[in-house]
Amino acid sequence: MQDDLSKLRNIGVAAHIDAGKTTTTERILFYSGAVHKMGDVDDGTTVTDFDVEEQQRGITIYSAAVSFDWRDCRVNLIDTPGHVDFTAEVERSLRVLDGAIVVFDAKEGVEAQSETVWRQADKYHVPRICFINKMDKTGADFAGAVASIRDRLGARPVAVQIPLGAENDFRGHIDLLTMKAIVYKGGDGRQFDILDIPAEFKADAERYRHELEERAAELDDDLMAKYIEGTPPSPDEIRAALRKGTVAQRCQPILCGSSLKFVGVQPLLDAVCDYLPSPLDIPPVRGHDPEKHDKILTRKCDPDEPLSALVFKIVADSHSDLHFVRVYSGVLKAGSRVFNPGRNKKENVPRMFRMFAKRREQIDAASCGDIVAVIGLKDTLTGDTLCETQHPILLERIEFPETVISMSIEPQSSADRDKLAAALSMLTRSDPTFNYRSDAETGQTLISGMGELHLEIIKHRLERDMNVAVKVGKPRVAYRETIGAAAEAEGRFARQVGNKNQFAVVKLRVEPFQPAPGQEHFQLINRVPPGKIRPQFLPSIEQGARDASRTGVLAGYPLINVRATLIDADEHPTDSSEVAFEAAAGMAFQRAVESAGPVLLEPIMKVEVVTPEEYFGNINGDLMARRATITDTSMRGNNRVIHAESPLSTMFGYSTQVRSLSQGRASYSMEPCRYDAMPPDQVKKVIGI
Repeated sequence: MQDDLSKLRNIGVAAHIDAGKTTTTERILFYSGAVHKMGDVDDGTTVTDFDVEEQQRGITIYSAAVSFDWRDCRVNLIDTPGHVDFTAEVERSLRVLDGAIVVFDAKEGVEAQSETVWRQADKYHVPRICFINKMDKTGADFAGAVASIRDRLGARPVAVQIPLGAENDFRGHIDLLTMKAIVYKGGDGRQFDILDIPAEFKADAERYRHELEERAAELDDDLMAKYIEGTPPSPDEIRAALRKGTVAQRCQPILCGSSLKFVGVQPLLDAVCDYLPSPLDIPPVRGHDPEKHDKILTRKCDPDEPLSALVFKIVADSHSDLHFVRVYSGVLKAGSRVFNPGRNKKENVPRMFRMFAKRREQIDAASCGDIVAVIGLKDTLTGDTLCETQHPILLERIEFPETVISMSIEPQSSADRDKLAAALSMLTRSDPTFNYRSDAETGQTLISGMGELHLEIIKHRLERDMNVAVKVGKPRVAYRETIGAAAEAEGRFARQVGNKNQFAVVKLRVEPFQPAPGQEHFQLINRVPPGKIRPQFLPSIEQGARDASRTGVLAGYPLINVRATLIDADEHPTDSSEVAFEAAAGMAFQRAVESAGPVLLEPIMKVEVVTPEEYFGNINGDLMARRATITDTSMRGNNRVIHAESPLSTMFGYSTQVRSLSQGRASYSMEPCRYDAMPPDQVKKVIGI
């Protein structure tokens, strides 16, 4: 079994949009024999982009899992989206993967979403190899792309291949381990010649080979001794050193090719087996004891250890949701009963599947290291842990960004109102960066997400997949509220409801706090001495405070980064109830927030604009007029790249403006960065003073 695990690879393919991830994945599946006919992104026939919306737009929206064999390894691969609106799909995939292929465009090098993906991989300590794709593209620059990986990402790239030519002259690569040229013969890429290095590439190859030996020696003490003596290392010794360095995230092997032209994909698969880690190479997963939160627990990747597994994705369905699960330790069996410690619920696992995009293969058991899908879980959501009741462990949750954009939604006919509510509930289960709420003042339902494209696709899913015809309003900014200081307040609920007296008193203290990664943005701590009130009322107090936090005091926006502490409470022997305590807690929380210096927060977006030099002044001036802060400018080839941070409220309609300012020659990308306090004059506009 341990030997089997050493041959397992759980990897993802990630990149900026249009770098060629899905095409690379399609070629990988073909060469591994998992499919017998290669699909095409432009034709909408790829295996992993199987959703109608993905096929029509030619982009990846949902991460898709596929499994295949290469050499003596079993590979579980997840193709992730490149568009920033679907960054949650990348986030939750990287959380459970052991390694990743990061794809770069040979002309563009590191782009905006490349940085986001790299940052996410850093956060989850995911070892990476890099594939410089599109070497056949006009303007392709291998050395420039590698330099951008080193300089902009703070990475430690080490080339194991260099290209044989570029642009129209690109015909293969030089393997720096064997010092041979691989020349592809066209067709589907399965025919190639292994030749001596052509004379014109000899000097470059020797220079890169020297760098490779130097880097390998830094990663392995035995090789360093050989390097100092002047003894050349063998290809196997270099591979072993690079594997050790990659797993320890001390280097990132660089390969190159053109997936569209069938060049360089088989060596990329070899590199997955050679350099990326198996589940045995990854440190034991860490969690904490659900009863004692400060007690850290670990689980090794061993089938004899107690079960620990993380639910990282849900595909919601009206019949039964499909839960994607990464098993970290022990064995998960179909027909077994497991424990969800985060929700204190037991769950049945009736059926399990190994997934191949949308195809399912039923299995009886999944061992540690496996990624599988489960049907039949009732109360489990994304980020929840599954474990054994006798050996509970709570794994770190997946952290998702706050939504930044909202719009109103209503059904075309009142008969569809209940149907819309059920459909929205289903979508929130499957997408942690989508939510909805009712506006108390207008009675409207507001849906919120990560961007205009995200909400547009939600609308299409409602209409196409769930048969709910809807009308939507214009997109608007999803503001948030927080507090600037600490404050205390009491909520007293003493009245008659339906011929029955109700009584509860709750005293709360609220204060600003910065949640750790994976923590919720609202926290409630109980400091009331045991015996002061009956324990059955505590969940109601938390529910009341939590409900009140969903509508702030300035403009009714949800509160974030607030910690509430229950410091006192009183009950009546006969008149107290859960309802009374929920109401009293809501009143106490609202009053405390009003006294704590409420602050309105706006989403700040990270903006990258790539423009020809002659339009730089116009675009720069326009960004400044939008309250943007220019953080950096640099050159990418002949183009100027502007990095800025701007409030989302000023960026609606920017795509039209940037095209008109540059005669259609500039492009831009935008992603959520953080929430910041708004200037007082802007606050007045939002709250209508």
